[in-house]
Amino acid sequence: MNARAKAAKPSPRDLSVPPAGGLHLLKLCVGADSVEDLTAWIAARLAERAARGLPGDHAHVTRMMPTRATELLAGGSLYWVIKGEVLCRQRLRAIEPFVDGEGIGRCRLVLDPTVVRVVARPSRPFQGWRYLKGAEAPFDAAEGQADDRLPEAMQRELRALGLL
Repeated sequence: MNARAKAAKPSPRDLSVPPAGGLHLLKLCVGADSVEDLTAWIAARLAERAARGLPGDHAHVTRMMPTRATELLAGGSLYWVIKGEVLCRQRLRAIEPFVDGEGIGRCRLVLDPTVVRVVARPSRPFQGWRYLKGAEAPFDAAEGQADDRLPEAMQRELRALGLL
């Protein structure tokens, strides 16, 4: 391999972090006890939509429209807080404002259905969503970094004890 090819090859760190300087959203994942719960719920919703002949888009509806939508769509993700920890993310594909059947303005966050685990980080509860700067976003978990053989609750306890 020549020097030019080596220089073009990204380092592992480049592949394990969302785009630097990007903007993301942080949101509580209500109703899911684990990343597995979230991925199962997404799969069920996509299967339901396919059975009804609807497009295979996966979306999360929220009340507030992000004012910085252009920045979010330039490579941003929605980071999910599950049981007090940021555990995963989904890439934002589109942000669509709409008015629901009751005349209330809402926002559809169209997400890539792929859930990417991130290095777990504690997060306090909050309402709605928060902006998350790219430099403050947790790194993507490297392949095999999370010990998937251990239940997520046990991993959470081990992290709290400083053992993971």
